[in-house]
Amino acid sequence: ENLSGLNKNFGGRMTTVLLVDDEKLILRSLEKTLLRAGFDVVTAADCKSGSEIFAKNSDTINIAVLDLNMPSFDGTPKTGAGLDLLADLKKQKPSLPVVILTAYDEVNKAKDSVAGGARAFFVKGREQGLVELIEKILSV
Repeated sequence: ENLSGLNKNFGGRMTTVLLVDDEKLILRSLEKTLLRAGFDVVTAADCKSGSEIFAKNSDTINIAVLDLNMPSFDGTPKTGAGLDLLADLKKQKPSLPVVILTAYDEVNKAKDSVAGGARAFFVKGREQGLVELIEKILSV
């Protein structure tokens, strides 16, 4: 018997989070936090790999968490690249809830992400808060 009782079930299945951030330490730390909270996590480090991984797993990914600033589709660092990936994922799966990760000094740009179809934005720092936010979005 595996410990599936600990896992977050969403419609009777594991909840899978796509996590995209180019900062390895943040990516690893958030991944650990989400795994500990009972989520399945798929990670990517930039827009291009995030889009490709999503395309392969779009039926199992329930929510995406995207960094606001990371390498864009052409591989160059871009402010707001997460918004490009947001648009791309929404094209692939319009119903996908997306959370944009942002630094505390970029909240205005993050607000644009909500206008662009993100469900919410989250200021990096309090990781447990991200777990709560994801749970709240998926329980609606």
